[in-house]
Amino acid sequence: MGKPCNTKGLSSLASGAKRFVARNLAERQGFEPWIRFWRILTFQASAFDHSATAPHALETRALTAWKRFRKAAKAGKVGFMKHAVILCAALLVSCSAAPAPAPTQGPALAPTEIVAAAPAADWAAIAPSDLLVMDLAPDAKGAARRVVMQLLPAPFSQGWIGNIRQLATAKWWDGTAVNRVQDGYVVQWGDPDGEDKAKAKPLPAGMKVVPKEAYDTPYSSGFATSLSLMQDGVYAPHVGFREGWPVGWNAEAAWPVHCYGTVGVGRDYPPDTGSGAELYTVIGQAPRQLDRNIAVVGRVIEGMEHLSSLPRGTGDIGFYKTAEERTAILRIRIGSDVPGLPRYQYLSTESKSFAAYADARANRRDSFYIRPAGGVDICNVPVPVRRVR
Repeated sequence: MGKPCNTKGLSSLASGAKRFVARNLAERQGFEPWIRFWRILTFQASAFDHSATAPHALETRALTAWKRFRKAAKAGKVGFMKHAVILCAALLVSCSAAPAPAPTQGPALAPTEIVAAAPAADWAAIAPSDLLVMDLAPDAKGAARRVVMQLLPAPFSQGWIGNIRQLATAKWWDGTAVNRVQDGYVVQWGDPDGEDKAKAKPLPAGMKVVPKEAYDTPYSSGFATSLSLMQDGVYAPHVGFREGWPVGWNAEAAWPVHCYGTVGVGRDYPPDTGSGAELYTVIGQAPRQLDRNIAVVGRVIEGMEHLSSLPRGTGDIGFYKTAEERTAILRIRIGSDVPGLPRYQYLSTESKSFAAYADARANRRDSFYIRPAGGVDICNVPVPVRRVR
């Protein structure tokens, strides 16, 4: 690679040539056409094809030519002057039109780096009234264990969510327990005696019975944003995000999907749809076969480690056999009823930052990776949530 063309110096050189000519030779016969020729050359700089010209070589030749030009001009050698003017003009054109060096591109950002750099305007607030806060009994070392869940917004699952709000307000979950931990599947909590009608804890009055048709909602145009990099086709013809939530849809209906951390409603065999008193969260591979078969009501946004690390159940499908194995629930409250609860935000799924984040999840270009995948499962794009300081 040759040395860079000194455009500033050569511009000064050309300007000096013009001033010299104007001052010393303006009255010489036949010079005025060359003044016009100079102006034409410098004005039409972009018209020159200089792809094969080496600017550093022209610079050296121009400096030599300029010295000869001054000498020739003083001697009245107009012919040589013409040669020097053309050479200097061509050099100036070559340098001014030379392409700027391409900017150095830094390493591709990892998804976490994109999230960290997202501007404040790309984050959306989560209302405390849309949070469900569960305090478990302290662990073996006496450390507190709090799990914070975000409830699903309308139009999804609102019958069950209304029941959940009523249960929390009535303090119904106080003194209940985590009853089931099935490895790679779910953690489930509620009344340990819920299956025994004689011992079951009575539900608050006014609880709704929600029909199975509420597992999804009628689809309307523009309901969700589908990113082309999202891959599905097995559990839903289309997947995307709506107001921060992963959803699937077809021509008739749309529904929330089961991903890691999803909170759903436990139920018995159909036609039972569950009341919301028995809840679970996914702690393993996304069980998408449950979509539209069980009500999704929310997701865990903080404290997931307190559930996923619990001892696995010793009975069938992960239920605990004895009361001693269960983890006690101290209380469950709506977030607006919890003093000192931090504020939370999620990265808006309609923002440019989220689009970049989703693309980075689909096509990892940071230094650890070798081959971008070219697509991503919707459950592998968890919506970022943060505490607000």
